[in-house]
Amino acid sequence: MAWFKRKKKGIRTATEDKKDVPKGLWYKSPTGKIIDHEQLAANFYVSPEDDYHVRIGSNEYFEILFDDNKYKELNEKITSKDPLKFEDTKKYKDRLAAVQDKTKLNDAIRTAVGKSKKTDILVCAMDFQFIGGSMGSVVGEKIARAIDYAIEHKLPVVIISKSGGARMMEAALSLMQLAKTSVKLAQLAKSKLPYISLCTDPTTGGTTASFAMLGDINISEPGALIGFAGPRVVKDTTGKDLPEGFQSAEFLQEHGFLDFISHRKNLKDKINLYIDLIMNKKVRT
Repeated sequence: MAWFKRKKKGIRTATEDKKDVPKGLWYKSPTGKIIDHEQLAANFYVSPEDDYHVRIGSNEYFEILFDDNKYKELNEKITSKDPLKFEDTKKYKDRLAAVQDKTKLNDAIRTAVGKSKKTDILVCAMDFQFIGGSMGSVVGEKIARAIDYAIEHKLPVVIISKSGGARMMEAALSLMQLAKTSVKLAQLAKSKLPYISLCTDPTTGGTTASFAMLGDINISEPGALIGFAGPRVVKDTTGKDLPEGFQSAEFLQEHGFLDFISHRKNLKDKINLYIDLIMNKKVRT
């Protein structure tokens, strides 16, 4: 039995001094591929083995698109109110306070201006972690103000959509943002300024039904889920069996719903290429 006994104590670490492996050190993609988190970040948050595009937020998109990650955020202090006094299992104002504290975001979209490949652009980027990227009054207002700023300063606009749709806690006020953002984009078009719409995973509901599909160029990342309603609702409404993957970016591009699908590492080059083409400028290399 001596085989199973420790003959020498040696150096032993006390239980309270043992440390767990830091959370987030490794990432496992849906196909089971494992990658070091630092390597994932260095690869634009794309798993190199299976090319899976991990969901990212406004911070990461700003870092990708703006030169040296330098930008000025617009209207960052705007926050949602609770005019309808919505109350379900939890009061809306309490849920807002909780998610603002957790995410350190004021709402589901951030807008910023800066240089991309040495050209000034305005970028609106949604954050899915804020109540599923739902579109409420603040989302509509910040997009409207951003477009006003772009028109005043003659800037191209990029909107990065990542949303579950309208925010039910704001009911009709949320639905009004579809018309509000669409009108503002019409004003941008009248000013002959480009609008590039980037649909990321997922882009659904009222977002798809408004600004996400109104770009001069509509692009997406590989594998993104894009649609208005869920597959079950669509099937019940149409009464027909639906093709496999009918809400994937690849299916939508094949059927003319999207103009282009771009790998995340190429987004900055592609977006600036389209801006140059629309504004009839010399294409930058």
